[in-house]
Amino acid sequence: MPTHIMTILTYFGDSMLLLPTAVIIAVLLYWKNDDRRVVLFWLLAFGCAGFIVSLSKIAFLGYGIGSARFNFTGFSGHSAMAATLWPVMLWLLSARLSSVWRKLMLSVGYLIPLIVGISRLELNAHSVSEVVAGLILGYTLSTAFLISQRATRPRGFSLAQLCLVLLLPMLLLGNGQVATTQQFLQRLSVQLAGIDHAWTREDLLNQGR
Repeated sequence: MPTHIMTILTYFGDSMLLLPTAVIIAVLLYWKNDDRRVVLFWLLAFGCAGFIVSLSKIAFLGYGIGSARFNFTGFSGHSAMAATLWPVMLWLLSARLSSVWRKLMLSVGYLIPLIVGISRLELNAHSVSEVVAGLILGYTLSTAFLISQRATRPRGFSLAQLCLVLLLPMLLLGNGQVATTQQFLQRLSVQLAGIDHAWTREDLLNQGR
């Protein structure tokens, strides 16, 4: 598939899109749900994904902790964050639809992260082990959240409300500006480890020979 298509698809896992969308989900959960604790549960799930991904990257970039055998340098952040967010987003937006449509939209929510993971492989941004690990992490967190909410049905959206909810994500998609999370983690890792430059995949693979 053409690179520009893969670039568009991979943006569904970019922090520039997902962080604001995660905040929107928190606001919607507070607005459309009588149990305010659900907001805390969501922020905990999404925050755990970001923390674990960041920790794995710092461990590798700063200290070379990875696996040459499995070509693993840390969880794929795009895959993990997408798998944490999109199932919950589609569940929330479909809350008042019929059972068939809810299941269909939830399936889409689980499919989007898989497509993001494939795009990361096509763009040579990650290895298979990193994408699979990221998807497992994200799917575990989103599924745990959804199971915890299986008895709840948030209030539905009017068409105007739905358009308002989707406005910011659509604007971000149209803009296409990517986050600089990786560069920030590289600088942070170097400072924490007290080294001259961050570890690279080539360093890991050469060490494992």
